Amino acid sequence: MDLDVHQLTLVGDREVNQDFMAYIVDDAYALFVMADGLGGHLAGNKASRFFCEGMLRFAKAYSGLLARNPNPSTMISLWITDAVNEMKQLFGQDSDAEQACTTCAILYIDKWFVLTAHCGDTRIYRMNPQQILWRTQDHSVVQELIDQGEIAEQEMAQHPYQNQLTRCINALRAHEAEIRLYPAMEKGETFVLCSDGFWGKVKQHELLQLAQLDSGEAELSKLAQLAMLRGNGKSDNVTAQWIRCL
Repeated sequence: MDLDVHQLTLVGDREVNQDFMAYIVDDAYALFVMADGLGGHLAGNKASRFFCEGMLRFAKAYSGLLARNPNPSTMISLWITDAVNEMKQLFGQDSDAEQACTTCAILYIDKWFVLTAHCGDTRIYRMNPQQILWRTQDHSVVQELIDQGEIAEQEMAQHPYQNQLTRCINALRAHEAEIRLYPAMEKGETFVLCSDGFWGKVKQHELLQLAQLDSGEAELSKLAQLAMLRGNGKSDNVTAQWIRCL
């Protein structure tokens, strides 16, 4: 696929980077996956990495099935289930498996459609140079408050309940990822996958800078550094993937 891709991750002011990301760009499809681990230093770190590795392990098999399947949403759900089972295998007898959880954001692109799957508050944005077309809706208490009209979008990152998620991925449970099917990617469009350490400190008009046709790696790096600096010594891990259709 004819895509331009950049990605980065910063540990911020944390001792451990619990964010993990991976991608594959093939002739026929592209897969991007990001995860933000929860549950203590090592447990969260393992959960995010093991989940992403599980998605990659089954990419070749499921990408072929998706191209021929009349219901791609069902197929990607099965793919996520296999990735969760792979997490369980990688944890083995590790006692961290029970408490280890992770968010996830998955973007699958081919010439026919765009598929997203997410769980938690790691986001996917779809943009053109004029506007943010859509973003995934967080599975969090604060997102529910927005949906109910109790707070405004710009209050999310500072809200005391921001870290309270309503869904996450765990190796010992069936997944609850939200799956959406969209029209194919158009030339000049941009996708951004990002952890809350990134989107929570970047304003929407700043994010739209990443959709301008002359933007790329430099702009992504500047916004990531800005997000970390705005943490005022308490920055979360900051992770982002940027994808442009050429």
